[in-house]
Amino acid sequence: MRIAEVIGRVTISRIHPSFKGARFLIALPMPREALVEGSAKRGEEVIVYDDLGASPGALIGLSEGGEAASPFRDPRLPIDAYNACLLDQIDV
Repeated sequence: MRIAEVIGRVTISRIHPSFKGARFLIALPMPREALVEGSAKRGEEVIVYDDLGASPGALIGLSEGGEAASPFRDPRLPIDAYNACLLDQIDV
């Protein structure tokens, strides 16, 4: 799991019925320097499936790869990154 900052939302004109009630976000993963030293350095943008209601500026726990599809019953869903948690505070 990585920590990422939400920077926006993705607008979709049509969506698969299994994704109803959720949305896709754009997030920037935060490296250690950003967490410890407050650096402005960030990773590449990632599109994240979100059903928790994160908004721009929020810090989230980002699950990627095969684990990202684990919360769903159908393993064939095209999910590469999943918002696993909302973070209120980080102490390093």
